[in-house]
Amino acid sequence: MSPAGPEWPRLRVLQALWALLVVLLAPWRLWAIKNTQECTWQVVLNNFETVGKKDASDRFVDQEPLYTVDKVFSLLVDAPIDPDETYLGFPYYLKINYSCKGESSEALVRKGHLTGLKPVVLVTFQSPVNFHRWKIEQLQIQMEAAPFRSRERCNAEEVCLMSWYTPMPIKNGSVVMRVDVSSNGLGPFIPNKRFQVNINGFLERQRDTTLQFTVGNELFNLIPRYFVNVPSRPLWYTVDQTPVFILGGIPEEKAILLTDTNFKDFFLVELSIDSCWVGSFYCPQTSFTATIFDAIATESTLFIRQNQLVYYFTGTYTTLHESNRGSERWVRVLANECIKKLCPVHFHSNGSEYVMALTTGKHEGYVHFGTITDGRVSFELLPRQRSVCNGILVVNCSITWAVFIAGDYNLLLLVEIEDPSTRKYFQVVSYDLVSDYLVVLYTIPEFIPDARGLEFLMILGTESYTNFPMVPKGMSYNPYNNLLFIWGNFLLQGYNSENFIYLADFPKELSIKYLVNSFYGDTAIVTETEEIWYLLEGSYQVYKLFPSKGWEVHVSLQMMQQSSLYAPNETMVTLFYEDNKLYQLVYLIDNQQGRLVKRLVPVEQLLMYQQISNDYLLERQGSHLTLSFTNFCPFTVMRLRDLPNPQIYTRQERYRAQPPRVLEPWGFHSENSLAVYQGLVYYLLWLHSKYDKPYADPVHDPTWRWWKNKKQDQDYYFYLASNWRSAGSVHVDMASYEKIYDLKAENELPERIFLDKGTSYRFSVFLTAREPEPVHGASFQVQSQVGLAVVLADPGCIEAVVKEKVLVNRNSVLFWVTLSDKRFCFDQGISGHHLMKTSMLVKVVGSSGHCFQNTHQGPRMQGNLVVPVLIGCPPGKRLAFDITYTLEYNRLQNKRYFDCVHVDPEMPCFLFRDGACPAPPLNVQCPLPPLLCPPWPFLPARSRPQHPLLLPLDHSSLLLPLSILHFRANFSSPPQLLRPHSLLPVLLDPRFGDGRFWQFSGQD
Repeated sequence: MSPAGPEWPRLRVLQALWALLVVLLAPWRLWAIKNTQECTWQVVLNNFETVGKKDASDRFVDQEPLYTVDKVFSLLVDAPIDPDETYLGFPYYLKINYSCKGESSEALVRKGHLTGLKPVVLVTFQSPVNFHRWKIEQLQIQMEAAPFRSRERCNAEEVCLMSWYTPMPIKNGSVVMRVDVSSNGLGPFIPNKRFQVNINGFLERQRDTTLQFTVGNELFNLIPRYFVNVPSRPLWYTVDQTPVFILGGIPEEKAILLTDTNFKDFFLVELSIDSCWVGSFYCPQTSFTATIFDAIATESTLFIRQNQLVYYFTGTYTTLHESNRGSERWVRVLANECIKKLCPVHFHSNGSEYVMALTTGKHEGYVHFGTITDGRVSFELLPRQRSVCNGILVVNCSITWAVFIAGDYNLLLLVEIEDPSTRKYFQVVSYDLVSDYLVVLYTIPEFIPDARGLEFLMILGTESYTNFPMVPKGMSYNPYNNLLFIWGNFLLQGYNSENFIYLADFPKELSIKYLVNSFYGDTAIVTETEEIWYLLEGSYQVYKLFPSKGWEVHVSLQMMQQSSLYAPNETMVTLFYEDNKLYQLVYLIDNQQGRLVKRLVPVEQLLMYQQISNDYLLERQGSHLTLSFTNFCPFTVMRLRDLPNPQIYTRQERYRAQPPRVLEPWGFHSENSLAVYQGLVYYLLWLHSKYDKPYADPVHDPTWRWWKNKKQDQDYYFYLASNWRSAGSVHVDMASYEKIYDLKAENELPERIFLDKGTSYRFSVFLTAREPEPVHGASFQVQSQVGLAVVLADPGCIEAVVKEKVLVNRNSVLFWVTLSDKRFCFDQGISGHHLMKTSMLVKVVGSSGHCFQNTHQGPRMQGNLVVPVLIGCPPGKRLAFDITYTLEYNRLQNKRYFDCVHVDPEMPCFLFRDGACPAPPLNVQCPLPPLLCPPWPFLPARSRPQHPLLLPLDHSSLLLPLSILHFRANFSSPPQLLRPHSLLPVLLDPRFGDGRFWQFSGQD
């Protein structure tokens, strides 16, 4: 058995006492947090037929809007809706409850409703992979949940069972939705909780409304032999884009674990593949098995490898493909090849996703590079001209691992070379997909270096070596910080693929099986013996999480609390990151019963327990001993201050919707009022999609069109509602559906920021040094105790400036950090396309692995702040001109109008040789440059623009799309005609609270 935890039965008394000591020594603030009631949100999906039914839950399969909602709107006379409009609804609701430890959930929900509690749901739509088909945007909608009485029979006069409901919206191009549930601040304290609500395109509804998998048959018995004594395996998928995860490795079964909720729940599915085990003289298979060895999930397509065979299956996602492109059966690819391994590509690029297949046999030394676009799969054999072995001038070689660096269109290959005259050795080889050029970047040392007690060692070629051979097994690359790991029975890290640092804390006696990267600065390591290690970016120290003293303390505390997530016999199935937290999927055997559970790996708590157990001192004071601990954290307080409003940097667009008001004494909604809520949310997002054009509009807020003819009757509708005369007992408040422009920062750095053309992001870090009282020369002392370091992944593209202010009377230091784009690294792309990934690491010197902050959700690591940055024209930048006037003027001026070569109704085109002049919106007040275009004959004289910008020229076709976004515009100098490769600036950015002109200097 491969245990994921220590065995419990004869746990020594000393361990239990030590665990109790750790709890007793916890800060008093943590005790105060623990005294609050432990409550948690619960969210399930309901369709229209299961609303109000107890324990009803549905899978996210249906993707088409419902027309039944419109019947309810026809009853709403004297309401601020358009009777000529057809109102649609989404196929699902979110059902929301909460529970607290040791109390009845039904009574709690009733109590919460009576005390004013209303859940607030924030749905975030993930941007699509294929930005050529769908617009890139960061869209959210915030909805207040509506209370609803259960349909179950009840003896109480008013209510027995109740829940809250909101519509579950769907957006074209998005199959991954993040649902954050929070409280409105009334009633009990319930921490915020996040749920993954993803569309499962591998289920189909039968005629009897039951669901059936399209990839195979569901198995309902989790036999112990599927998991016990079975090694763990990595979970591979496209980061942030994958709605369905799959995991193979079930011994001697062509079965996979499949989940659409990040393993909150899951299915065991036997795949409907042919298992044709074909061997030949060029495919040296020693044995055959039914086991699925490699499994990779992308946005809409699943890949598996069984023996030397590779299959893929595309799910049914009409929201992505606008048609049913789902596979009818598993498709076998590379049929004449012997595939020994699949390698994942964790990030999409250029509108596609990728997967790599490594060959053996006749095509040894080649890589099959797979591209997935809109569910269509194609493979290309690389290198194109000759094998890697011939390219690096060796006779025999084998590719062990491959990494694709999308930003450089480059493959990094870990190549094993067999030289008859010497031993085997390994090289890192770079292959350029554009130039078809191969070059050796690095030759891995034959033996493990002798670090001589150091935490790390820079490999320069002059160091001494041990007798342990280096055995590389794989590579891992993070595109945000350019950090490349080479791993095996060692761990090398480097930032330029040519110079590497040896991390000596990882023991050479172990061998790494796989790495798990959060891509936000954290890396977990799993060894062949199922040990778990941890590495934090910016540090060279590797921490052992399991087995360890910290793990023993943690399990002992879980035993005291009788946790259901731990058992005497455990086997780890996989390890993965979700929302920057590390999770295990573990098979537990308790009382002869086996089950799979997903549980958090409390990295911070484990490091705290280990720190306490390793760094303590017993001192005698008088007749007794006292216990003291050493705290290595250089500060006592760390706060982020002066954070700017986030939307202009995160490009997040957020709408707010509240349920219609119901004329019911207890405030409970009916099926009809929930249907009205569905229609209103659907219409709100439909207005957004109609407004989401590549050019700016005279009206910034799309909801203006909704109520423009009803605002004058607002008081009348309110009069009807206040006198309980609203039709259908439903009142639609026009102020309840709006776009939010003034989101405030939440005292933490955003998930990612966008920088473009010299823009800057500025914030401050407040640190209080550990010494309580400053002494003589305190200014120097505080500075020497607390230092802030900034590490840039691409210093040629971005720059950081740090200024400090010493607060002597508070023994603190205030650091101002300004991150700026240097105007050097960007692509002439459309808004949101071809963005460059980079990052900034803000680190308090000496804090890695030592500093923690206690919160109601457990300790949180402090001192390391990672800010992912995307450079380029950000989503939401749009052309600032009035499309109606522009089209009319150019039609009259040129006597013709042409569609684009690739017709797009949102992107008008004009003939290359015609004079074209976009008119700015009339409500924009800004100085315009001198006259370049003739006056507008159909505008009032005081409204005519003095100098509308010239339309750019497109060298690729005779018809010019208005989608190109950059151009050197210097309004203080005389205007110049545009060259054929010049691009127009995006001037107006009203959707992020900015109504002024944006002026960029751009590239020539």
